[in-house]
Amino acid sequence: MLPRTAPSAGRQRPYVASVAHIEALRDGMEPRYRASLLLAALAGLRLSEVCGLQVRDIDFLRGVINPIRQWPDDELKSEMSRHAIPIGWDLVEDLSRHVEGCSATDWVMRDAQGQQLGPWLLQRAFRAARAEVAGLPEGFRFHDLRHFYVSHLIASGLDVKTVQVRARHASATTTLNPYGHLFPDTDEKTREAISGVLRRPNSDPAASRRPAGATVSRLS
Repeated sequence: MLPRTAPSAGRQRPYVASVAHIEALRDGMEPRYRASLLLAALAGLRLSEVCGLQVRDIDFLRGVINPIRQWPDDELKSEMSRHAIPIGWDLVEDLSRHVEGCSATDWVMRDAQGQQLGPWLLQRAFRAARAEVAGLPEGFRFHDLRHFYVSHLIASGLDVKTVQVRARHASATTTLNPYGHLFPDTDEKTREAISGVLRRPNSDPAASRRPAGATVSRLS
């Protein structure tokens, strides 16, 4: 089960929506806009990247998105931002249906006239859907869908380096600053890893590995 967080005083923690919230948002958006929500919540794309995605940037056979540009048609600046994103096959199927009949150079997100969709139109559609979903804070943004993506990677047990690469953060520190509290506590694993490594001098070698209070029976 995913941890739920809300903004707090001091350093603000990202708000992580529930699966039910994301499903309600998806169902509440007009069909032509739903793919944008899935790209953010299930692949971690930013708003400008969603609007800058072309059909040819999706490898449907391998299940990979290759982000290259952002709205309107500017190349992503950093190498990490252009890192390939593996996606689930359910998302591959949804995107395949969404772009059916499109050419390779068509924009994935298009307006009613088939032109590239601007971020403001997508924001407006998202806010309209959000207004109908109970339990979401009024300030819940399109970018918060990306928090949902990252939190699920963490909850699935991925290590911080893998999460950093999938989220396309510049460094592990960038990942840990907002999401460090979501990683599981590792104190007990640390104890298990180091306990009993060295033998105690002049003692039973097995003593360091015995539970507290345990006794050893000796043959007479």
